[in-house]
Amino acid sequence: MDIGSLLERFAGGDRRALARLITLVENRTPEVPTIMRQLYPRIGRAVLVGLTGPPGAGKSTLGDKLIGAFRAQGKSVAVVAVDPSSPFSGGAVLGDRIRMQEHFLDPGVFIRSLSTRGRHGGLARATREVVHVLDAFGHDVVLVETVGVGQTELDIMALAHTTVVVLVPEAGDTIQVMKAGLLEIADVFVVNKADRDGARRLKNELEVMLHLRPPAAWHVPVLLTEAVANKGIDDLVDKIAAHGATRKAARTAESEASDRVHEWTEILRDELSLRLDRALAGGALSAITTKVATGSSDPYGAALEVFEERDRLLALLAGDGTRR
Repeated sequence: MDIGSLLERFAGGDRRALARLITLVENRTPEVPTIMRQLYPRIGRAVLVGLTGPPGAGKSTLGDKLIGAFRAQGKSVAVVAVDPSSPFSGGAVLGDRIRMQEHFLDPGVFIRSLSTRGRHGGLARATREVVHVLDAFGHDVVLVETVGVGQTELDIMALAHTTVVVLVPEAGDTIQVMKAGLLEIADVFVVNKADRDGARRLKNELEVMLHLRPPAAWHVPVLLTEAVANKGIDDLVDKIAAHGATRKAARTAESEASDRVHEWTEILRDELSLRLDRALAGGALSAITTKVATGSSDPYGAALEVFEERDRLLALLAGDGTRR
């Protein structure tokens, strides 16, 4: 594959090239680091909005209405809908794009579903890179919809500029909200399906709990919406913009540096994990694997052996370089 040609078409606004690059990134092909290094100088312009919350809260419908609101402002929008993976094909099983079908023919909207492929955290492994690709393409807003979250699926907090937590009156008692950790990650709370009984009560309870949080520059709002009826969407768009402005004003050189280091460590972990998977699949560690399978080596000793062998090879290479 001619990556250079693909990147040229991408830079020229070719949506087919965009889709192809996303596929390469999602499949974690060996070209991904080269692709991302080429695109990285172009990222940083898009507003990244995360939509998260329990299953059935109406995240996809809310996302659909947000697309319409942002498009009315003349902004281009990309959507990454992260779905559970099929146990048979590994592909996305929900396909939340069907709830956004009215935007399919809009050239200012790009929608892509990603499969979690068994990864926990609410996002697919490739979500960060896919978001960067969409940002580099020139989209003004990138919406990231997570799978239905529980107690630990909170990866969206580290990715989005603004995290919108969507709940419904039937979400249960407020202890469950606190238990899920959603109280800590929300920049905006939305009580969707507000025409149902209990919506106002849930809003009041959330506001009481939010008062227990330490004082901060941004006071987390709790909004009532009826996404199906397109009610409350404009207010949500305004709050997303207001949070973005507050966040931008609070940014410092230290926080920017910390974010860059955090992203680097996440990329490093992913790359090491990916290379280990490839090594195992390719049989590069077959001798050690055999030792574990036959019981001649315990798993802990075998793991250390892998790293000791790597350290030995690196030391030899360093020695050769020194002599030269």
